Amino acid sequence: MAVMIPRPAPTEYGAFYAGYIQGVPDGDLLVFLRAQMRDTRAFLESIPGSKGDFAYAQGKWSVKEVVGHVSDTERVMSYRALRIARGDETPLPGFDENAFARVSGAARRTVTDLSGEFAHVRQATLDLLTNLDADAFARLGTASGHAISVRALAYIIAGHEVHHLRVLRERYLAA
Repeated sequence: MAVMIPRPAPTEYGAFYAGYIQGVPDGDLLVFLRAQMRDTRAFLESIPGSKGDFAYAQGKWSVKEVVGHVSDTERVMSYRALRIARGDETPLPGFDENAFARVSGAARRTVTDLSGEFAHVRQATLDLLTNLDADAFARLGTASGHAISVRALAYIIAGHEVHHLRVLRERYLAA
C-alpha cells in the first residue's frame, strides 16, 4: 500500500531545487504524479507536429528536446531515488542536461513518440515510488555533491515537469 509522501524539508535537498519543490501543489504526491502523466500526455499530443522543432530563441532547445529532457531528467532522478531508497550510500554524480540534449536524437522523433516515452518513464517512476515505505522516502543520500532524500527526489520529478510545461506553454506555444 502506498504511503503519503510528505513534502521534504529544505535540509533534504540542494537550494537550487527549491523552485521545483515549491511548484508542486499540496496533497497526495502519487495522485498528482498520476494526473500529471495523463494531463501532460494529452497536452503534448495536442502540439502540432509543425511546432516540434521550434525553439523560442537562438541556442534554446526545441519543443522535442524539452520533452526529451523531461524524460531524461526523470530517469536520472528516479535512478537516484532507487539507489538511495535501497540504502546505497555511494555519492551519485551530477549530469549535464545540455550534453544529454545534444545527443538525444529528439529531432529525429515526433512529439507524439516522445510523449509515449514520457508516459512509460513516468509509469516506471510510479511503480518504484508506489512500493516504497516511509523509511525509504526519508533516506538521505548524496547527489551532485548535496544531501538529498528520496522524497525530495520524488517532488523534484513532479516540480521539474511543472516548470518545463509552463515554459512550453509560455515561451514555445504562445509564440
